[in-house]
Amino acid sequence: MKLEKMDAFFTARLNGYDEHMMTEIKGAKEFYPYTAALLPLERDANVLDLGCGTGLELEYYFALNGGATVTGIDLSSDMLAALNRKFSDRKIRLICGSYFDVPFEANCFDAAVSVESLHHFTAAQKLKLYQKLNATLTDNGYFVLTDYFAESEEAEHFYFSELERLKTEQELESNAFYHYDTPLTVEHEMEVLKKAGFSDVRIMRNWEATYTLLARG
Repeated sequence: MKLEKMDAFFTARLNGYDEHMMTEIKGAKEFYPYTAALLPLERDANVLDLGCGTGLELEYYFALNGGATVTGIDLSSDMLAALNRKFSDRKIRLICGSYFDVPFEANCFDAAVSVESLHHFTAAQKLKLYQKLNATLTDNGYFVLTDYFAESEEAEHFYFSELERLKTEQELESNAFYHYDTPLTVEHEMEVLKKAGFSDVRIMRNWEATYTLLARG
């Protein structure tokens, strides 16, 4: 397979993206509304969405809390434009960039959420992100992560090894983000969250390999 840079991959698939996610991803019709229902319902809630894409989870969240303020970060400007068209009447701030690079203000957000975005990165990359994320949450803030995870440590190792093999074979930039799934096991994901300073990390529900985790500082 030929690897594509992350932003280009999703921009090229914008048309039909929502339908694909909702019909082709097992459990999506349940886990998107379930994730949204875990977010704060106070009308002045301030929420950070990592890898927001076209805002599938936000459709459900704004139906529950139309007064919330959401900051969404994504690599694809076209996806952010689609999200903005959907929610032009809501309080949203959209940032085109990598959530690894975008600075987060300390003690700012009541909650953060990420759905089907973080299964592309190493534990080391996630640790730095989660440390930054923990610092941006308010004292009672929390992080809701819904993503799919590797079924075993052997599978996790294979995904990362295969990505490196493909990058070497195709002579690609070592530090660029390419679209290739490299999920951790759910146990390893929880370990990284705890190492980043989240003291209470628990599994809320799962749909086969897709889990919703709730992490509190």
